[in-house]
Amino acid sequence: MNTRSLCGRGGLAVAVVLLATQVARAADEKPLVGNLKTAWAEKVDPAHPLPEYPRPQLVRKDWVNLNGPWSYAIRPRAAEQPGGFDGTITVPYPVESVLSGVRKPLRPDQRLWYRRTFATPDLAGGKRLLLHFQAVDWEANVTLNGKPLGTHKGGYDAFSFDVTDAVKAGGENELVVAVWDPSDRSWQPRGKQELNAMTNPGGIMYTPCSGIWQTVWLEPVPATHINGLNVTPDVPAGNLRLYVGGSDVQYADVVEAIATADGKEVSRASNKVGNLITVPVKDAKLWSPDCPFLYDLKVSLKRGGKVIDEVSSYFGMRSIGLGKDEKGFTRILLNGKFVFMAGPLDQGFWPDGIYTAPTDEALRYDIEVTKKLGMLPMVMKSSPS
Repeated sequence: MNTRSLCGRGGLAVAVVLLATQVARAADEKPLVGNLKTAWAEKVDPAHPLPEYPRPQLVRKDWVNLNGPWSYAIRPRAAEQPGGFDGTITVPYPVESVLSGVRKPLRPDQRLWYRRTFATPDLAGGKRLLLHFQAVDWEANVTLNGKPLGTHKGGYDAFSFDVTDAVKAGGENELVVAVWDPSDRSWQPRGKQELNAMTNPGGIMYTPCSGIWQTVWLEPVPATHINGLNVTPDVPAGNLRLYVGGSDVQYADVVEAIATADGKEVSRASNKVGNLITVPVKDAKLWSPDCPFLYDLKVSLKRGGKVIDEVSSYFGMRSIGLGKDEKGFTRILLNGKFVFMAGPLDQGFWPDGIYTAPTDEALRYDIEVTKKLGMLPMVMKSSPS
């Protein structure tokens, strides 16, 4: 999405994920028995839900979205992998949600099983294949073709596996994910999730959000590749401070970064992998809530002058600090100016998707309406806040 077109129209930058529309129900209200949906639910394609690239700050052209129909089963926690499944679930909507197509609770004494197959992408030239999960609540055990890949605990952070040695060359692969989520019956960060809220809603608690609730995807990468960007704007100095991380890099490998605005080059700079790259941004157009201008960034990893990996990203030039306002009070300053933040507590629960918004269009709508109501949204992922 091009946020530059939003300048002067009250838009916000698209570092936006998962905001809320659901209002807490009175304690005496009856449990939901129908399919409560937002206006965007009808736009969800169960075969290809949330098709957008899931990692906009480090983008590669070559990737495979694994969202869509998976087989699912709910079994006792101690049971082995089931031989048969209960039906189909739409990933990445939580199993308790309407949009998942299941809308069943997951108890702490149960385990939720997912299964699907996928074809191995082209890995010619020694490429590696990464399997990414943007978020699974809470404990995920992942196997591929019967080979355990690992276990991840944590409902709000992304995790990945290198599955190159587990996939079948030119064949179908069986991916199985087993999820255990104790919800409010254990110690893990869980926000306002409460088991009783699904059948007995009331007070300030919400329906649990179990299982896969953000995009699952595959990414072929070169054996030597960029694995992370650390981007920090330095407005007073007029530059961008960039660190680039790499996998399987050599000492002489060089990273080149090119900043552009509206398709025109602003500047470029280079250095070795892991070292500071200072990208000049003179007379920068500053990011603000009223004009969320973003620069584009292309980062190339080179060996002997040849590009061996390349990613695209973006950044905004803005400064945040403490300072005195005109009355001498210490305030948080954006770009050297005090901006009053009238921020509502928008908790990221959707009537039909719970933690997962039906579409990206729904996310944008939340931000734009919040601004039209005169508030400055404090934008964040659904989190245990």
